[in-house]
Amino acid sequence: MKGENKSKKNEAVRHDVTLLTDQDIHLFKEGNHFNLYHKLGSHHLTTDGIEGTYFAVWAPNAEKVSVMGNFNQWDKESHSLKVRGEGSGIWEGFIPGLSNGESYKYHLISRYNDYRADKGDPYAFRWECSPKTASMVWNLQYDWGDGEWMKQRRRFNALGAPFAIYEVHLGSWRRVPEEENRFLTYREIASYLVDYVKEMGFTHVEFLPLMEHPFYGSWGYQTIGYFAPTSRYGTPQDLMYLIDQLHQNEIGVILDWVPSHFPDDEHGLVYFDGTYLYEHQDPKKGFHPDWKSYIFNYGRKEVRSFLISNALFWLDRYHIDGLRVDAVASMLYLDYGRKKGEWIPNEYGGRENTEAITFLERFNQAVYEAHPDVQTIAEESTAWPMVSRPIYVGGLGFGMKWNMGWMHDALDYISKDPVFRKYNHNQLTFSIWYAFYENFILSLSHDEVTYGKRSLIGKMPGDEWQKRANLRLLYGYMYGHPGKKLLFMGGEFGQWREWVHEESLEWHILQYPSHQEIQKWVKDLNHLYQTEPALHELDFRQPGFEWVDFHDWEGSIISFLRSGKSPEEIFLVICNFTPVPRINYRVGIPRGGHWKEVLNSDARTYGGNGYGNFGGIEATPVPFHGRYHSLSLTLPPLGVLFLKSEGSQS
Repeated sequence: MKGENKSKKNEAVRHDVTLLTDQDIHLFKEGNHFNLYHKLGSHHLTTDGIEGTYFAVWAPNAEKVSVMGNFNQWDKESHSLKVRGEGSGIWEGFIPGLSNGESYKYHLISRYNDYRADKGDPYAFRWECSPKTASMVWNLQYDWGDGEWMKQRRRFNALGAPFAIYEVHLGSWRRVPEEENRFLTYREIASYLVDYVKEMGFTHVEFLPLMEHPFYGSWGYQTIGYFAPTSRYGTPQDLMYLIDQLHQNEIGVILDWVPSHFPDDEHGLVYFDGTYLYEHQDPKKGFHPDWKSYIFNYGRKEVRSFLISNALFWLDRYHIDGLRVDAVASMLYLDYGRKKGEWIPNEYGGRENTEAITFLERFNQAVYEAHPDVQTIAEESTAWPMVSRPIYVGGLGFGMKWNMGWMHDALDYISKDPVFRKYNHNQLTFSIWYAFYENFILSLSHDEVTYGKRSLIGKMPGDEWQKRANLRLLYGYMYGHPGKKLLFMGGEFGQWREWVHEESLEWHILQYPSHQEIQKWVKDLNHLYQTEPALHELDFRQPGFEWVDFHDWEGSIISFLRSGKSPEEIFLVICNFTPVPRINYRVGIPRGGHWKEVLNSDARTYGGNGYGNFGGIEATPVPFHGRYHSLSLTLPPLGVLFLKSEGSQS
């Protein structure tokens, strides 16, 4: 009787249903199938009038693969898949009656070492909410309302467009303290986040990784469900709703993407079929000593298909406008985080990971071929050349790159007591020497406000007034400097506490005028940056920037010009990094006429003392700084001025 029951259960799996063609398998094995999510994983469908779910999983070294779940009381034996042909390594089968929302895992028995494991589906569209670990059958049907955005997003995502990015960790942006500090759902957060970002004038939101991750404290960077948004905040459709609402309000969405490593949880990718399938076998290439996580085998063609399919999945199905690729440096260097003798040189004896380089080039090529109106962004912390240059000229093909050098120098400089800044003046000026080598984003990210690094305002020297003035000065310098802008949540209103992922931002401090004033400063900077082409059109091109004077190290003052494509659009930006106001400070300018003081960080509305130039000043024909005209200005203490030329006299 027992044998008969098992036989009947096995009849429940049909092997005459498939979504895979021979061409699919060929492209997958070749490393050039970039829409695998249509074929592998679980897909609820109806065939021959029978409703059910088709399963397909790559496990070439498995002896047996079966599907278990609530539908069969998690029986590891009853619903076996069948390997597809010879050499494909793909197991498939159709289980009638299995509907949307069913939880399941694959039970795999390896050919080697008697290895057995219950694995989540690498291609699952949804996973159970942590700490549960099963995958779920799920459809991704959603009625999008962002058609207008999708038609014109090429304009919003162009290299010459303004990018003022608000970086958000969704689980700690805002919580509900009255309900045991619970997360807001994707849908709940939509109304708050959309209104706030729109009011503040940010152009894009960048989410820390939203893919399913077992350890919440990893902030999403230990991804396990690459094709599934985390269920902590709701369903896939709930996330689509959030993105849809942002788009309908002309706000772009950038998603952190992590192809650099994955965690060692047994139900994940690691040792998937009893062999090192997704990762390298040798820990000198396949394991991160710093992060205690595994490294993808970028040279394996099937892994390349998996990762690039995943990138395109988020762009295709979730309408994502950009992918920020995490930890690119760790991919490019074989000795990243390793000591001598702990890494394996490449075929030429060098430390460059040629397999990862090829993967990144192919990734960027595939993304821009499929979606020329999006951007890929590299978090690359070294001086690797031409990260954001086209592949055909020898670059990696990214659209933009985080400027980690600017971030480090700017924060190190601004954290010093003003008395000592004159001895470190080159930290302000050095970034311009390389500012146009890459398409840089100036980032003040989450990494700078945690693990004992203090909040941004906490890094500032001086008393409370000086801290706020220094913070406003830092933001003004950032928005004047060439490059796109990124600010992590909380920084825009001067949060005092370091970021804590288990708690909400300190929204309560906005009851105090001093924090409202910082928030208003950032809002006005965003508005100016968006509306003035001179401040964003040529962010990545040398003609958009010109020094007026970078020699005044004794006064810790810098002044420069920003311009757009139109010769009429010229801004003068001047920063005073000392707490001493400068009266009758002369600055050479390229034309006469009236120069309007558009923004002044020392204005009383921002919590300043009110030093300034009465809204503007007329140029005088007094040569200075090698120019025929000049301005005699009052420079506010720890302040930045933005002056716009309104005259046409040359």
